[in-house]
Amino acid sequence: MVRSRKPKHVPVRTCVVCQSKDAKRGLTRLVRTEQGILVDTTGKVNGRGAYLCDNEMCWQRAMTTNVLEKALKTTLKPADRERLQAVSHRERT
Repeated sequence: MVRSRKPKHVPVRTCVVCQSKDAKRGLTRLVRTEQGILVDTTGKVNGRGAYLCDNEMCWQRAMTTNVLEKALKTTLKPADRERLQAVSHRERT
């Protein structure tokens, strides 16, 4: 008797702006650390995290409103916003 293998579990996360769901690796994780807000490319950095999809409108809204601040339970400094804005432009080019 041949047993079929169960498909591997794929973690699903939600974009904090548009609420769309996608695989964890399909979204960009932002994490609050002692050094400020960082982009977590590994998905393993300790700290409170929030996910953003690759939609330009979501990144723009996250930088101009307080939706990211609410998700990360912190206040974004202007330097954090500038750094994240630079990252969002670099990823799209």
